[in-house]
Amino acid sequence: MSIQYTVASSPHIREGATTRRIMGDVLIALLPATAASVWFFGLRALLLVVVCVLTAVGWEWASRRLMKRPDTIGDLSAAVTGLLLALNLPVTIPLWIAVVGTFTAIVAIKQLFGGIGQNFMNPALGARAILVVAYGQAMTTWVAPGAGAGVDAISIATPLMALREGGDLPSYLDLFIGHVGGSLGETSALAILLGFVWLLARRVISWEIPVLFCGTTVLLVWFLGTDGLFTGDPLFHLLSGGLLLGAVFMATDYSTSPVSRRGKWIFAVGCGLLTAVFRLFTSMPEGVSFAIILMNSLTPLLDRMTIPVSFGGERNG
Repeated sequence: MSIQYTVASSPHIREGATTRRIMGDVLIALLPATAASVWFFGLRALLLVVVCVLTAVGWEWASRRLMKRPDTIGDLSAAVTGLLLALNLPVTIPLWIAVVGTFTAIVAIKQLFGGIGQNFMNPALGARAILVVAYGQAMTTWVAPGAGAGVDAISIATPLMALREGGDLPSYLDLFIGHVGGSLGETSALAILLGFVWLLARRVISWEIPVLFCGTTVLLVWFLGTDGLFTGDPLFHLLSGGLLLGAVFMATDYSTSPVSRRGKWIFAVGCGLLTAVFRLFTSMPEGVSFAIILMNSLTPLLDRMTIPVSFGGERNG
């Protein structure tokens, strides 16, 4: 009796996780930040979230149909992109600009490059960066929590802008809870950390990128910041702006971050380094989005450098 063996390529051990399950966990993790945005900025924030999610899903369905590709809206990735983009926008932004943003994220950055897993940068962050360049005033108009989003709302500086310009600074408690101006999802550190705990518990992400990203940023801000033109308060920088939101939900994107642990470390430290440089030595008070996008572009190189070579194989390049 002869025995036949079937030889197949790896992986030989598979996990039951699916894209839909992972994206569902991300949506659940984003619920605290979404709820906080509605609590602090009102129903206009909820409207903006609904518009972004629905149009992102709509663009995905339409583009896949036009390209004669299988429908993928069921994997929930488009809904995640729409929600992330909404949480990166000010509550005052016109809805039509938000729709332009979802088109850019889904069609231009995601689908034209092949769909989920093949985009070269995080779609939500890429769209946000383009909107900042194209509609700078609309993307940098902030209001205080509870002030509404109408024409009578009074614009205020974000905590990082106030830090740079020497204005009145919010307390650490306000920064932690979220009672400050800023994009919908970046103001409440507490809400973001709740989502972080959920993603860790569900093993959707690992600790390396968020912790090393934030740690590198605050250490460099503390080391490089001065009491003169720039203020190097590491805790203030940690709790302000989009650092926590970007580190937890966007720098950890599977498609645009390295696969290996060593690659993740280099990627995270690079994000933190760029963020600190942008915040301290450029005209922009934030810098998280551009830092992540720049490191996204280096991900293929980091994978090539850090992924272990299989036994008997040769390293590419």
